[in-house]
Amino acid sequence: MSPAPFHSGWFETARHCLALGDPEAKCAAVHAAWAECQSEEWIFDDDSPPAPVAAPGRPSRPELVEPSALPRRRLGSDEGRAALVHAVAHIEFNAINLALDAVYRFRGMPPGYYQDWFSVAADEARHFAMLARRLEDLGHAYGDFPAHNGLWEMAEKTAGSCLERMALVPRVLEARGLDVTPGMMQRLQNAGDQETVEVLRVILAEEVRHVEIGTRWFRHCCHQAGLDPEETFFSLLKRHYGSSIRGPFNLEARYEAGFTEREMTWLDQA
Repeated sequence: MSPAPFHSGWFETARHCLALGDPEAKCAAVHAAWAECQSEEWIFDDDSPPAPVAAPGRPSRPELVEPSALPRRRLGSDEGRAALVHAVAHIEFNAINLALDAVYRFRGMPPGYYQDWFSVAADEARHFAMLARRLEDLGHAYGDFPAHNGLWEMAEKTAGSCLERMALVPRVLEARGLDVTPGMMQRLQNAGDQETVEVLRVILAEEVRHVEIGTRWFRHCCHQAGLDPEETFFSLLKRHYGSSIRGPFNLEARYEAGFTEREMTWLDQA
């Protein structure tokens, strides 16, 4: 495994972790970086601009395909449940990279911003490990099923703006996880897979904080730019999604994650 280059600064450490392709090595480096982050006063790197966004380190598998090419996951069999667990594991692996890129790419933010996103990377690494173990229980490993690249594609689209990244990744893509996970848990419960339900229960509870972090830093960026957060969020959604975001919404989780009643009314009526 390749350890994180400690004492070299926030950005270089995030870049190092981001570039690691082996999932086990990436998770170990992220956990080591977060432990160091909490125990020492880190330094900021120099002000050189970040490298252009590129594909993060990832293993050669899974094969990346268009979302429409992914088979429907039927939960009545171990194979179907494994495919669902694999899909969530892939989301969590991408979420590690997204959190690391949020640290590396956006300069000039308060120290708390970088600490928040390193903490998110550590949570996502732990979630990925939990799902990888569950996949092993089901006779599979990460990479055994095809997956899509939608999360990272949004990272590429928002690489030029921290404000847009905070709006469209945590508050749209990750917030959808708050909406759909309870339904997945119920389907798995009905299929008798209590072990996976318990893993998803942990992930759902912790993802609320991740979305709240995105909400908080989105509003910070809006205030810095003299923009109204609600109107800016609506504008970005219309530009990137039109009216394609549909409920039902997990209102309790979204309110806990910082969504306002006006935002949820707008989403429900869009």
